Amino acid sequence: YSPTGIQDDLDVKVMMAGSTLRKVKSRSWKKQRHFRLLEDGMTIWYKSRWAGKGHSTFSVTEVEAVREGHQSEVLLSIAEEFSADLCFTLVFHGRQGNLDLVAESPEEAQAWIQGVRKLIHRAQTMDEKERLDQWVWDWFQKADKNKDGKMNFKEVRKLLKMMNVEMNEEHALHLFTMADKSQSGSLEIEQFVHFYKILTQRDEVWKVFQDYSGDGEKLMLEELENFLRVEQQEGEQSAQHAQELIDSYEPSESAKKEGAMSLDGFQMYLCSQQGSIFKPEHRDLYQDMSQPLSHYFISSSHNTYLLENQLRGQSSLEAYIQALKRGCRCVEVDCWDGSDGEPVVYHGHTLTSKIVFKDVISTIKEYAFKASDFPVILSLENHCSVEQQTIMAEHLSQILGDMLLTTLLDGQVPQQLPSPQELKGKILLKAKKIGGFEDCLDETMTDEVSDEEDIANGDAESPTVENPPAECMNENDKISKSKLSRQLSDLVVYCKSVHFHGFDHARLHAKCYEMSSFSESKAKRLAKEAGTEFVQYNTRQLCRIYPSGLRTDSSNYNPQDMWNVGCQIVALNFQTAGLEMDLNDGLFRQNHCCGYVLKHDFMRDGNTQFTPEKPEERKDYRPLRLSIQVISGQQLPKVNQKEGSIVDPLVRVEIYGVPQDQAKEETSHINNNGFNPVWNETLNFIIHTPELALVRFVVEDYDKASRNDFIGQFTLPFTCIQAGYRHIHLLSKDGTAIPPASIFVNVSITELT
Repeated sequence: YSPTGIQDDLDVKVMMAGSTLRKVKSRSWKKQRHFRLLEDGMTIWYKSRWAGKGHSTFSVTEVEAVREGHQSEVLLSIAEEFSADLCFTLVFHGRQGNLDLVAESPEEAQAWIQGVRKLIHRAQTMDEKERLDQWVWDWFQKADKNKDGKMNFKEVRKLLKMMNVEMNEEHALHLFTMADKSQSGSLEIEQFVHFYKILTQRDEVWKVFQDYSGDGEKLMLEELENFLRVEQQEGEQSAQHAQELIDSYEPSESAKKEGAMSLDGFQMYLCSQQGSIFKPEHRDLYQDMSQPLSHYFISSSHNTYLLENQLRGQSSLEAYIQALKRGCRCVEVDCWDGSDGEPVVYHGHTLTSKIVFKDVISTIKEYAFKASDFPVILSLENHCSVEQQTIMAEHLSQILGDMLLTTLLDGQVPQQLPSPQELKGKILLKAKKIGGFEDCLDETMTDEVSDEEDIANGDAESPTVENPPAECMNENDKISKSKLSRQLSDLVVYCKSVHFHGFDHARLHAKCYEMSSFSESKAKRLAKEAGTEFVQYNTRQLCRIYPSGLRTDSSNYNPQDMWNVGCQIVALNFQTAGLEMDLNDGLFRQNHCCGYVLKHDFMRDGNTQFTPEKPEERKDYRPLRLSIQVISGQQLPKVNQKEGSIVDPLVRVEIYGVPQDQAKEETSHINNNGFNPVWNETLNFIIHTPELALVRFVVEDYDKASRNDFIGQFTLPFTCIQAGYRHIHLLSKDGTAIPPASIFVNVSITELT
């Protein structure tokens, strides 16, 4: 095996020969580095000419996209100096910063741009088998220090350590001798692949295979059907599905011909997306998108302009791009007067850097609908003077054009909010508005003063509006007394920010297009004291929750408490990795990652009696038992890159949902084996409100002296779980894939009798 084919490509040849490119970090930091693609066709290596031994590498699989020309803040800042046809940007998955590069000629820039794109495409279109072969090949290359294409036993032992395997020396030598067919004392790549196959033969998969195979050699169509029906709980469609699986995953042509599946094919299927714990049909857009906006959970970001923390972090357009590409549908824009008459965006009264408002809007225009067609809400924190508000309104109208929704969809005063379907491709402004759509306005402008809690948190939605008399005045009177720009106010249609006066007031007076913001502490208090009323309120109106102003490190609160009462816009710091973002990614992983998830029917009914505090009082209350047998782990990544350190993994299953469902159970830890640990332990849970529950699988490296180290996790909605023998493909702290790391489990979901 060798990753050939692509190496004959002319662009890839240029990359393999190597080029001197300038790496640019700022206007003043531009240094030449030598870049080249290594023989494996996957790794890009670079170093400075002078720095003796030091070099860096990254894999093509870490690169998400290549942007041509001046398409990053850094390259825009040096646009005068280097023309666009020399410049390009490598954008990485997760939270890793961009790499901005300048080539010496337009031809060289094109070779790298096209070459990297082809390699990314190849990595994305590999099937499971090619991916595994590539992974084994990569390890072989890493370990073959003298590059002679062979490895002796000592080198192989070292390689096993690198691969996170602690192995009994005799056993390893025995396998090595079996693989060394030519008895030369060393393995070539093909023999090493064979050695790796024997090493990774999975007894636990073989046992399951044996249970259903008549002759122990293969699964006939009927036997596979039987497995799908009994173990995978697939019911009616198992016959047709069995044939599809053989067509897709069986590597042996002869087995395919007799309509059978070998152990290899069976293992491929179990390790594939279809064998994963996530229901394949829920990955697609499977929900009804024609209900009012208030019936959906909406993926939402707080302080979207920050890449780090909110005291001295950097404000950046990249942060908007990252959030929008992750499917975020509500972004925050914090606006202040700029010194040259152009409004700027940053976190007020802090040391965070500033970006220009119109650049933010241009960036949003470009990236708003790359991940999803459904509407984006711009949550405006407006601290600007009337003059600069008017400039903001001009930029919004000019830059966004037809994308910006500025009129009611059907010209009628709405009785309920429009749907994501009707608003496809539209951007909605959430801000203060002068008056409403009704003719005579009975609302005093004093409503608009934010409460002390919000002001103390620095999240008040200023500007304040002076206090006009409460009778129905003509509009011009009102505006002259307010500090809102008429032009900006006119752009607000379905998301008018208002102050919250309690659930009773909202039930009697609120309009569906009015929405309030709550700090996390206020929302938590309301959820506890008036859960049912909060759920009812959220069937009609949108509400936005934001983190407490005390979270200066941009940490996050647990969004689950807010989702439990149906809050739609639960804003999190997307720039901060951890449990809370795992839950957000988990909830929005379904429905094609479009950023909208339909709430369950008992949370859309305006007269619902549901409260998260007492789930058993719901009329269709049906608790379920979730039983997870944690069988084994595969190729867990090393946590510690120290020579010779090997992980001691354990698996914890965490349930997030209504208060009664919150639970955690974990397996024991396995000493010194991150390669193929076997637990065979069963964890049991009772889920009272399955429709709201999220299940998080966490793998950690056990440490008796200090905190366990994080190895990987995967989070998904309980309603998206497939029962049966399943693999959980682990993600890094950043939420990016770390193949081939996985956990093998057997899941059963039953009704409580």
